[in-house]
Amino acid sequence: MRVLAALSGGVDSAVAAARAVDAGHDVVGVHMALSRNRDQFRTGSRGCCSIEDAGDARRAADVVGIPYYVWDLSEKFEQTVVADFLAEYEAGRTPNPCVRCNEHIKFAALLDKALALGFDAVCTGHYARIVTHDDGSRELHRARDAAKDQSYVLAVMGPERLARSMFPLGEVSSKDEVRAEAAARGLSVSAKPDSYDICFVADGDTQGFLRERLGSRPGPVVDASGEVLGEHDGAYAYTVGQRKGLAIGRPAPDGKPRYVLAIEPVSNTVVVGSRAELAVDVVEADEAVWFTEPPGPAEPVTVQVRAHGEPVAAFVERVGAGADDDARPLRVRLAGELSGVAAGQSLVVYRGTRVLGQATVAATSRG
Repeated sequence: MRVLAALSGGVDSAVAAARAVDAGHDVVGVHMALSRNRDQFRTGSRGCCSIEDAGDARRAADVVGIPYYVWDLSEKFEQTVVADFLAEYEAGRTPNPCVRCNEHIKFAALLDKALALGFDAVCTGHYARIVTHDDGSRELHRARDAAKDQSYVLAVMGPERLARSMFPLGEVSSKDEVRAEAAARGLSVSAKPDSYDICFVADGDTQGFLRERLGSRPGPVVDASGEVLGEHDGAYAYTVGQRKGLAIGRPAPDGKPRYVLAIEPVSNTVVVGSRAELAVDVVEADEAVWFTEPPGPAEPVTVQVRAHGEPVAAFVERVGAGADDDARPLRVRLAGELSGVAAGQSLVVYRGTRVLGQATVAATSRG
């Protein structure tokens, strides 16, 4: 097959590309330029997509022995991932930019361009497994290394894009195995630290980034009764479950910490309360994407609402009606409770290790 290997400049994508070559594929490497001003993206070990990463990707392609190109996807990235990030926070929701990047960039813009150029698949360094059956059907599963599993952020891709994807690292036992293989192959990125945080927030200061883009919008911080406890500089900079940086001048009557319970964008108000008030056991979600027939309302499944969160037993029921039956909203009843679930987060449904589908959290409640 003709395979386009997405090279981020990290060790995972470099080893994944090398494994695709070993498997006999005709591989071409490409690095995605996601900002017109690359200095806006952090260099060093914490982020990705920097000038430094582009150089590392080029050197990896040379060692692996594949052609290398840089594709400018900065306009698409700004219009989708960054714009969605700002709009979601402004609406009082909490987005996951890695999910949006996988949806709009890696498995939409990149894949569509690859297919148009005659490639058969896109190869990435994500930690997830693809199980292929005799009839050619495919399933997305958790990675063998649970600590590195990235199936959560890939669940938005859907079955059509999964059919054109390769994840050569899905079966590795640990990141140490990948680093050892990189060193044995002579890849200089073998000891490069992992990337963290949001790539387009150069200094890691998300609140500062939002304030710069959205401006200062002072408003009240109140408790559940409406009593004003302090003032914030912009409700968009807060998320449900947040504890630090609440701009409250006095402790709660019981002396315990307060947490963000809700963000009300229309009134520009941040509502805070106790940790106990964060607990929910019902999650409403919409914009569903399924890899298979959705589970029945009596079928036990597990759901996950954070990239590295613990899966929780649940029952999923589709509600409402629509032209696209699979995209109907979901009501998820949890077997236990979760805290700090925010609108805008991804909710991924699993059967064992298999990803069944994904939806976006719209609301929560306690039954």
